[in-house]
Amino acid sequence: MTSKPKVAFFDFAGCEGDQLEIINLEERLLDLVEVVEVVSFREAMSEHSDDYEIAFVEGSITTPHDVERLEEVRSNADTVIAIGSCAAFGGINSIRNEQDFQTVTERAYGEDAAMFDDPDAELFDSFEQAQPAKAFVEVEYEVPGCPIDGEEFIQTVTAILQGGDPSLANHPVCVDCKLAENTCAFDRGEICLGPITRGGGCDATCVSQGTRCWGCRGLVDNPAEDAYSEVLQEYGVTTDELLNEFTLYWSWQREHGPQADMQEVEQ
Repeated sequence: MTSKPKVAFFDFAGCEGDQLEIINLEERLLDLVEVVEVVSFREAMSEHSDDYEIAFVEGSITTPHDVERLEEVRSNADTVIAIGSCAAFGGINSIRNEQDFQTVTERAYGEDAAMFDDPDAELFDSFEQAQPAKAFVEVEYEVPGCPIDGEEFIQTVTAILQGGDPSLANHPVCVDCKLAENTCAFDRGEICLGPITRGGGCDATCVSQGTRCWGCRGLVDNPAEDAYSEVLQEYGVTTDELLNEFTLYWSWQREHGPQADMQEVEQ
């Protein structure tokens, strides 16, 4: 009888909401631990081990120390899986990427921001841009979302353990909206990113609940940009309004593309 694969969870710059979604699986999580051995999971246990085959990484990479930790995780793991929007493509943290870094630090630290100009100041060294895990190391799989969908997480892990390929769906959220018979968010007067956001895992939950798609699952591969432009023109959405929507999750992904990997990214 073979031993159970050892898995570990690691958090970087993020809210750790994705790990909470995993804990909230409750009974399903108990089924999962029947087939894997969790050796490190700060949200759920105090024990820690660097002996693991599968590593789940949450949060964006924002400091040189983050890079060192991530590279160590990568060196220990056979498989690395980015969970959540921040780890997969920069996510919410990348809002700052299109802003002046000095302005960002002043907003965050107030009067203390001046210490960033002092080489003797004992402050952490932050990158000017928040970046996903794949900007620095090879990442085998991703489970996007803010937060992730628990069922999609289970399906991904199950496929990996069975030797399968947990490929992400490659259709826009609009497909899920049509299946759910939702009224289009544009018809409700809202700017929706559903036509170019990856569907499949969220089941168009936001639109089904009366709001719009915010783009938390990232850009779908090869989005139908021309068709989306026609929709925007039809509903009178301006370029400035649209760009403002794109900065919520996609500041890194807009620059590097939905399928960017570490070989394509300048560190």
